[in-house]
Formats: sequence, C-alpha cells, structure tokens
Amino acid sequence: MTVLASSLDPKSPEHAANREAMLTKLAELDAEHAKALAGGGEKYVARHRARGKLLARERIELLLDPDTPFLELSPLAAWGSDYTVGASLVTGIGVVEGVECLITANDPTVRGGASNPWSLRKALRANDIALANRLPVVNLVESGGADLPSQKEIFIPGGAIFRDLTRLSAAGIPTVAVVFGNSTAGGAYVPGMSDHVIMVKERAKVFLGGPPLVKMATGEESDDESLGGAEMHARVSGLADYFAVDEPDALRQARRVVARLNHRKAYGDPGPAAPPKCDEDELLGIVPGDLRTPFDPREVIARIVDASDFDEFKPMYGTSLVTGWAALHGYPVGVLANAQGVLFSEESQKAAQFIQLANQRDIPLLFLHNTTGYMVGSQYEQGGIIKHGAMMINAVGNSRVPHLSVLVGASYGAGHYGMCGRAYDPRFLFAWPSAKSAVMGPQQLAGVLSIVARQSAAAKGQPYDEEGDAALRAMVEQQIESESLPMFLSGRLYDDGVIDPRDTRTVLGMCLSAIHTAPYEGARGGFGVFRM
Repeated sequence: MTVLASSLDPKSPEHAANREAMLTKLAELDAEHAKALAGGGEKYVARHRARGKLLARERIELLLDPDTPFLELSPLAAWGSDYTVGASLVTGIGVVEGVECLITANDPTVRGGASNPWSLRKALRANDIALANRLPVVNLVESGGADLPSQKEIFIPGGAIFRDLTRLSAAGIPTVAVVFGNSTAGGAYVPGMSDHVIMVKERAKVFLGGPPLVKMATGEESDDESLGGAEMHARVSGLADYFAVDEPDALRQARRVVARLNHRKAYGDPGPAAPPKCDEDELLGIVPGDLRTPFDPREVIARIVDASDFDEFKPMYGTSLVTGWAALHGYPVGVLANAQGVLFSEESQKAAQFIQLANQRDIPLLFLHNTTGYMVGSQYEQGGIIKHGAMMINAVGNSRVPHLSVLVGASYGAGHYGMCGRAYDPRFLFAWPSAKSAVMGPQQLAGVLSIVARQSAAAKGQPYDEEGDAALRAMVEQQIESESLPMFLSGRLYDDGVIDPRDTRTVLGMCLSAIHTAPYEGARGGFGVFRM
C-alpha cells in the first residue's frame, strides 16, 4: 500500500486559523444557499401551500428513493444579479427506482416559475450534464413560461431547451415531464417533446395560447380546462400519457415510469471502497486564508481518496504539480493537483504525459486547482514556457476521458485552462469557499494597469498623477477581488456549485457514479501537434 503519510498538525495555530477562516466562509455560503431555499419568500410560499401544492424541493424528495442523496447543481445561479438566487429553478442528480436521473423542478413561488436568463443557462447546463452522462431527465414542470420583461435575452437562445429534449430522446436518453401547473406558450413544448408525460387533474394547464390570447387571435371563447387541462389532454388530444389525481399520485406514477425504462449503466457497480485513513474534517484547516501561502495538496488527496492510497507519478520532477493514481469510491482516477501555485515547463510536460497515460488506460482525471498560472520572465520564455504550457493545454483539450475539476485555492490565468477550467468542458466543476479565479491576481492586474498608465504618461511627457494612481489601483483591486470570489463565479454558472470541503469525497463519488452511466474511451491519438 502506498498510503500518504500526513504531516498535518490539527492542533497547530496555523490549522486553527485556516479552519476558522473556512468556517466563516461556509457560514456566508449557508446564508446565500438559504436565499435559494426561501424561493419567492414567505408570502408566495404561503400562497402556494394554500393552493394545496408542494414546493419544488418537496416534489423532488417524494420522487427520489427514500434516504438517498440529491446532488443539487448550480444552487447559487443568478447570485449578484437582479434575479432571485437559484434562478427559479432547482436542478440536480438523484436516484429514482435505482436509476440515477437528472432532475429539474421549476420553483413557482418565484414569479410563477417563469424563466429568466439565468434559469435558462441553468437548464441548459443541466441538459449538457444529462447528455454527456446519459442520465434520464425528469422535468417537474410548473412555469409561467418566459419572464416577459427579459424576453429579449431568452427568446432566441431559449429554443435550445426544446432542441436538447429532442436530442436526448434521439440519443436514447429518456425524458419525462410531470406537469403540476402551468406549462404554457413555449413551455408547452416541454411536455410536447418529452418521451413520457404525466399531468395532474385540475392543476396542469398546457396550451400554446391561453383563453385571452385565443380570444384576441381567433375570437373564440374558451376556458383553461377545455383548452389545455389534464383530463382533456388525457382523453382528447393524447398529449398526456398518464393522468394523476394529485401531486403525490403524479410523483408515484413518475417513479413507475422510471422503473420501467430499462435504463442501464454502461459500467457495473465498483463495489465497496475503504474510506480515507485521514480525517475528512481536517480539510477545513488545510487551505490558508491568504492563498499566497503555499500548502501541500497531498494533504487534500489523503482525505478524499480511498484508503488515502496514492501512487505518485514523477514525484521528483516538476514538483509544483502533483500527479498520481488513486481510487475514489471504488472508481479509478488520475489526480493532478497544484502544489506551489506556479506551473513551469517541467510541470507542463509532466501533465501532458500523465494525461496521455490516463487516456491510454481509460481512467478519468481529477484536477485540484491551486495555481497562479504559468511562469513568466525572460528565463522561462527562453526555456519554452509558451510551447510547454500549450502542450499541457493541448493534452487537456483533446483528452477524451471524463474530467472532474475542483477549485480548492487559486485558479488564475492560463493555469485555469491547463487545469481544465469551465471552457474545457469538465463533466463537473465545483469550488471550495476558499477558491478564487480570474485572469490574474487583483494586485498583479492593478499593478499592470498602473505600469501601462505610467509608461503612457512618460511617453507623452506628462507628469504622472500618483494620487490618482493609488485610487485607481485600490478600485481595480477591489473590483477584481470581488469578481474572483466563488459566489460571484457560481452565480454566473462558471461552476456547478460551491461545496463544503468535507463533502468533497461524497460529491465526487456521486459524480463518478453518474459518469459511469455512459460509455467512454480515452484518446489513443488525436492530440494536436505538440511543439517540442
């Protein structure tokens, strides 16, 4: 056994300070998550309940197998925008009748569940996850359609929702729509394009145009029930495959539909796995509050992989990047973890070789980010840092095994790309509350702008405003700092969620299980030209 030997002292002042800083960030995160859970607020929640309806997460809970977890995705979507945190939509992965499914649920307490630009992005991200991992999709529908004041931002790209449903079905990935209330106008195509449709008696309303629009367009007098009620669609139009008497009955029928899908995972159960030998609770005290202070990523690895067992690859070469083989909840993984932050030529070449090896062996890759980017300076430029960094990015970009990314600390510059940031399509990407990501650090970016402005003034023969420079630097640093924080980035769906470090192993295990629903094969060639 190659068990990692931890040198972490949980009783040290440094660990205590790091832990306290992390707990403070987690408390802030919990407060923001509470906003998503609150939906439209007490008034609209009470009104929804008075109508005898379940809340979005209550519907999900009844749909899932008892005592099984739900991995909620993008819970902070729309954070920092004019829209409600969570973006009036709940998405995530859960187990229904033993089948891992991608589940979405409109939150009708938020503007009637209407779709805004952030809920659209959140829904499209959920569809991407379902397609990549061959997860059946269950849509729990109750939405007033597009949030009309923002229609200019959602009408054109919003058609992708319906396109995705047809592509999922064409790929043999089942889609199920359970309609609890309104699903009107463009929203009518969600059940219209789903493989299986369940509607709730006297609640579901599915029509392209409601009675007022029909009156305006044709002069016809109509009512909700005859125009688009559940019973009409079950008896007359045939749009409803199943007729439910109430919400619990609809969710029971949805479970039976999933039970009859005959949807099988591409890979079998990996079996039981030994937990880490190191205490996962200690993850709270590993990352310093100041990310400029280095830490050993092996301490993180030792607390998330099976039995803390890790076979390190090239341990004496390119030492600011740790690479090696492990298992996580029984699934094999190759791990790339930044050590001292900066990536040099040696680390880049080591990473490219390691990624190729993982593709040869069909082993998924896990990237643990804490990098300030690739090294700069004349010595390193002359040594080929551009071509070596490009080699690493080439390998990541053309790798065909599934990738998982966790932003643990810093993730700046092209290092974010080389470590498989969002633009490189990792199957899943999560962040710790300690993470930061931007084109460069706030101080560096402000300093660069200052130097450029100073040089410009000198070239024009003008005196330089030192007081104005100090104010500019302070403003830029504050802006970049705020825009590099995990809640800001998560609000824009640049990750799939900000997680408690102690949940990392569980979250990654659920993701790996979902990944193994779909077959995959590593690249045996097909990489771009490596500049040697």
